[in-house]
Amino acid sequence: MSKILIHNAIIVNEGERYQGYVVIDDERIDEIGRGDAPAQLLNGGIEIHDAEGAYLLPGGIDDQVHFRDPGLTHKADMSTESRAAVAGGITSFMDMPNTIPQTITLEALDAKHQRAAEVSVANYSFYIGATNDNIDTLLACDYTKVPGVKLFLGASTGNMLVDNNASTKEEPRMNQGTTNEVIALLSKQIEQLEYIVELQKDRILQLEKECEDLKKANSTATTSHATTA
Repeated sequence: MSKILIHNAIIVNEGERYQGYVVIDDERIDEIGRGDAPAQLLNGGIEIHDAEGAYLLPGGIDDQVHFRDPGLTHKADMSTESRAAVAGGITSFMDMPNTIPQTITLEALDAKHQRAAEVSVANYSFYIGATNDNIDTLLACDYTKVPGVKLFLGASTGNMLVDNNASTKEEPRMNQGTTNEVIALLSKQIEQLEYIVELQKDRILQLEKECEDLKKANSTATTSHATTA
């Protein structure tokens, strides 16, 4: 995809509002600038959109949607639902597992990802559901791509109710085998989260530096104002 320039916009981002421009390269934000777009961008043969003073905001993330695809697409499908999300400013969604069939296997999870790759206009991810007998599936999940496990302990649709625990006379409790499996699952999730954090370390360091620079600039401006006064 060629570069896209959106200029003459009122950008709202990180607690600020200012006139500026955004450059998009290969569907990713490449540059955010303040003021008028440089001439080399305006005359650089790239696709240009004049916002004409409209607001330009970061896309929202909806971490719990209940799309009806697959199984109930007479109501809506991933194509129409993702378009509705984008129309409302939501550019990323995370879909719950209680569809038909339920997303409780790796095959069902892969099928949703394939469907989304074909028709979704928004960024996407999909939860996997827990049942009484799919612990092996949960342990096999790639949690760099799955946002979480949906665990129903009270009531749910289909068989997504996890209620098969060892019991005492007074209250249900996990047996030791189940506890060890859950610990193993959580340990695997932690390892994968640490990997994601490592990938983002450079970005975090950059943001920390930008915050420090802003603090210094603000301190300098405050001192200058006090001296002038």
